[in-house]
Amino acid sequence: MALPAHLPTPLTASVLTGMRSLFARELRLSLRRRTDTLAALVFFVIVVSLFPLGVGPEPALLRTMAPGVVWVAALLAAMLSLGRLFADDHQDGTLEQLLLSAYPLPLLLLAKIAAHWLVSGLLLALISPLLALQFGLSAGATGVLVLTLLLGTPVLSLVGAIGAALTVGVRGAGVLISLIVLPLTIPVLIFGAGAVDALNAGLGVGGHLSLLGALLLASLVLAPWATAAALRIGLE
Repeated sequence: MALPAHLPTPLTASVLTGMRSLFARELRLSLRRRTDTLAALVFFVIVVSLFPLGVGPEPALLRTMAPGVVWVAALLAAMLSLGRLFADDHQDGTLEQLLLSAYPLPLLLLAKIAAHWLVSGLLLALISPLLALQFGLSAGATGVLVLTLLLGTPVLSLVGAIGAALTVGVRGAGVLISLIVLPLTIPVLIFGAGAVDALNAGLGVGGHLSLLGALLLASLVLAPWATAAALRIGLE
């Protein structure tokens, strides 16, 4: 007898169970490695806080440079945690088990990337309003900044996963990941900072947010498959 359309098939339920298990595992490992998460967060706070000290108390200049400074700092902070996205799994053999799993590898990697974003990009977005106070941003501009980070930081994790997969097992992977990923994330940086600049100039921000949303959607569809292919090539 056929299952009702609104109920998940056994295969779909099994895949979702595998994704949830891997997601929970990644979160547990992140809690054990709190130092890595705190290092990226502290780096983000320090880099953003240095600019007002160096530039001086000029409100107009600080408001102008705020979006770009916060986004560049978020981009660099995201690079710090990408080097270990697959490195530990490669060393303990977990990566090979994922490749041999009966579950679709791209979906498993999507769960792993989601956990990475939750303990990295989401934290950066949540702490950004406090840092925006140093630049004198208005409440509206701060809200747009947080929204762009919520839309853009998942793209950083998704695209960064491709670079991490291409360099898994390679010495000096952190530098190589930056060289691969940073050029690919320039559009996210431009549209993220541009949305706040547009609001400060009295223009609409819908276009910038729509483009960030489109980049996020494209990354969600393409990045897990590209990451899976990169891992298979790198481990052959």
